[in-house]
Amino acid sequence: MAVETFDVIVLGGGPGGYVAAIRAAQRGYRTACIDVAQLGGVCNNVGCIPTKALLESAAYAARVEHLADFGITVGEVRRDLAQAARRARQVADQGARGVAYLFRKHAVEFVPGWGRLVSGAPAGPPFGGTGAHRVAVGAPADGVAGNPIGVVGGAGGRPVAERVLEARHVILATGSRAKGLPMLRPDGDRVWSSDQAVYPPTIPASLVVVGAGAVGMEFADVYASFGARVTVVEAADRVLPVEDAEVSAVVEKVYKKRGIAVHTGVRLERTEVGADGVRVHVTLRDGAATTLEAERVLAAVGRAPVTEGIGLAEAGVELTERGFVKVDARMRTNVPGLYAIGDLAGGALLAHKAWAEAAAVVGGIAQDPYVAVDYGNIPSVTYCHPEVASVGLTEAAARAEGFEVSVGKFPWSANGRARGMGETDGFVKVVRNARYGELLGAHLVGPHASELIGEFVVGRLLETTVEEFDLAVHPHPTLSDAIPEAALDSFGRAVHL
Repeated sequence: MAVETFDVIVLGGGPGGYVAAIRAAQRGYRTACIDVAQLGGVCNNVGCIPTKALLESAAYAARVEHLADFGITVGEVRRDLAQAARRARQVADQGARGVAYLFRKHAVEFVPGWGRLVSGAPAGPPFGGTGAHRVAVGAPADGVAGNPIGVVGGAGGRPVAERVLEARHVILATGSRAKGLPMLRPDGDRVWSSDQAVYPPTIPASLVVVGAGAVGMEFADVYASFGARVTVVEAADRVLPVEDAEVSAVVEKVYKKRGIAVHTGVRLERTEVGADGVRVHVTLRDGAATTLEAERVLAAVGRAPVTEGIGLAEAGVELTERGFVKVDARMRTNVPGLYAIGDLAGGALLAHKAWAEAAAVVGGIAQDPYVAVDYGNIPSVTYCHPEVASVGLTEAAARAEGFEVSVGKFPWSANGRARGMGETDGFVKVVRNARYGELLGAHLVGPHASELIGEFVVGRLLETTVEEFDLAVHPHPTLSDAIPEAALDSFGRAVHL
């Protein structure tokens, strides 16, 4: 079989992979991108994009109950989650077509199929005599889990032509897949992972969500908004446990007000899956044993890197103790010419983090001046209602690190635009280094938090002091004018409090 030669091969077409491929092609490298599924990866096809479309539908479903307050009267309201899911799929498909267009625009060759590192003649380090790596492309091996949406090879997929590609630089970006627990393994029927929850044919009457991180809380929002009886259980002592504690408290309070049952500090004991539903046996925070019954259970307990079947062991690639590919600050593995980015490389499993790593790795290949990814300035967002967004240190983490901390907080109830929108739950919170004015962290819960957090990200990048957020004149009335108020409150000088 003839070997096709490229400058850069990218294994995986998700956010990290496709951005790396486009950036490499923009630099003049002949680039190929291999993926067994539709372009866009988990994020575009079963993750970030369709779930946000569902959450937009959920927001409309929630608002319709209050339209009379805004002077609008409507007739009978019917909620159709299946239609919302069809729309979400259309949005995702549009994104996949968009990536395909960008590949054509930048002359990136998309190679459909499952790629795996292989050794082969001519012999020499690491694989070829010129230091090139070879990647074989075909159908995935039995038992290998890839992106379940839009599979082009393997069971149920169309045949994949076998090819062998070679390049001096191979970027591994195979992403991650949903995990289960020993006593709660997704079966695609009664026990769901996020892959099944994103495109439901019908809405279950009841749903237990195991895990109150971003994924669990977002799906709890969607299903509750469309009429399911939702219960959330979480092992940690609060929902969204990586966020600021005050933020978590607001979200839990709002969810309970909406009729969503929330149990934290819970130990999952066992599950019983039956023909008509699932019984989840748990021990509550107070030590009481109870059984939760539901038509479906969603296991939202994290993600694992896709490392199987891609030839890592054969290539001698080292993994971390948690099973991610071990990389240095320029995303290089221990094998020269092999790189790993995105979920495969661990850290925050976020699309925008993968984008940043894609830029870093291509910059390294091109021998640009070294610019490291600032992992301390990557924002985190949960797109539930109310939205949550943060960047930097929480108040507790800042104190634990020994900073002299001053906190400023401005509630949405004091913001004119938020009151006009009828969305007054939550606040903007800044965590300031009291000695130097440095913005250590920002934490938002409330309307459009996902959009507002960008101001703090740019501010931290430019080393803006908290005082300067007040000096920058914000338009009024807007949600953004809560930002200088929170900054002023850290000095005890908020105007509208």
